[in-house]
Parts: sequence; C-alpha cells; structure tokens
Amino acid sequence: MATSPLRDFLVTYLMPEKCYEHIFVHLHWHVPCLKFVLNKTVGFWIILDTFLAQLPQLLKILWRGNAEGLSLISVLLQLYAFSCPVVYAIANHFPLFAWAERLITLAQTAAIVFLILHYRGNTLAGVLLPSGFGGLVFLLGSYATAAVASVIHSSSLAALIASKVFQTTTNHQNGHTGQLSTLSVLLSWAGSLGVVWISLQETGGSLATLSHILSAGLSCVLLVQVLCYRSITGTDAKKRE
Repeated sequence: MATSPLRDFLVTYLMPEKCYEHIFVHLHWHVPCLKFVLNKTVGFWIILDTFLAQLPQLLKILWRGNAEGLSLISVLLQLYAFSCPVVYAIANHFPLFAWAERLITLAQTAAIVFLILHYRGNTLAGVLLPSGFGGLVFLLGSYATAAVASVIHSSSLAALIASKVFQTTTNHQNGHTGQLSTLSVLLSWAGSLGVVWISLQETGGSLATLSHILSAGLSCVLLVQVLCYRSITGTDAKKRE
C-alpha cells in the first residue's frame, strides 16, 4: 500500500505507527499519543534552541556594528552557564557527539563576549578573556573530579537565571534593549517553556522545576521588554532624558 510523504515523516520522527492510525486514520484524540507527540516536539524545540538561540544575537551585533544595550555581565554568566555541561561531559568522558551542540553554543557566546568588548574599545580583553576561559574549561574538564564537575554542572541554571536578571535590569535602566535580538529572546523563551514541560513530566514540583519556571518567567519579561522597546534606540532614550 502506498504511503504519503507526510505519514512517513510523522512516523519516522514524531510518533509510532499506532499513534498515527489513532489520530489520522481513526480520528481518535488518543491522550497518551498526543502526550508522546508533544514531548517529542518539545524535545526537538529544545535542541533547536540550543543550536540557534545565540546565533541571531551574534549576527545582529555583526550587522549593526555595535553591541549597545547588551549587559556584559549577563553574557559572561551565559558563557559560564553554557560551559558547565561541557566541563561535565569532558570530565565524564562522554563522546563528542553527545555534547557537540553545547560546544557550538559556547563558541557563539564567546564570540558575543569578544564583540561586546571589541565595540567598547577593549579588543585585547575581548581576545584574552574568551581564550583564557576556554582554556580553563578544558583544564577543569580534564582534571576536575567527577564530584566537582557535578557541582559545576548543577550551578549552570542559577547562572542562567542571574544572566537574565542582569539583562532585564539593564534594559529597564537604559529604557531600551539596544541590539538585543528579538529572535534570540523568542527562541530562549520558547526553549525555556519546553524545559519546564519536560521537567514537570520527569520530576513534578521539585526545586529544579521551580527554578526552570523562574527562568521561563524571566525570559518572558525579556520578550515583553524587547517588544515594548523595539522602536526605541539608545539615542532616543538619551533625547528623552
């Protein structure tokens, strides 16, 4: 029997064949199947967020030729947060394919740190800081004990939450979001919602889940700020003052 390309795609990537039959053949909204599909979709979205969330921000800074409005402390905290899984993976001898996407995100964030410092006239610091930090990451991964690597890994969420606090505070103080990328913030917000959903499925109302909810809430605040301030530049804010 001939099959459609849509069926092949759905059965291959999103759902078992039985779920396809329940939903599309018998038109039965089978709850376990719907939950399975939602979990799969959220998983793909989280992976997409990991790969792409920083890229629009990096491209926007390069396109505009400045990093106005971006909090350096916030980005440094992101750099630390994204390095924690890399340290943990190296320390536990995970194969490269298991954490390569984290390395890509870490490299993109390091490039953003460089550009912020470069456009502020500190090019040397922009070169030395990410390079030194990268060396430190691989030294920790190579020589830190498994217990130390685990503690570092568990601190990544706190660093990510703190980074969002610093950026939202900077936006509020400046009265604009400068070169903060709307697409990056949107991807981060959607990804954080996905992480909340997965965390609720796995651990319920644990402290980790509450932390993920706080992170998602701060991402929502950032998104609201970007949408509210998107027509306001740093020059406009100074004129109003």
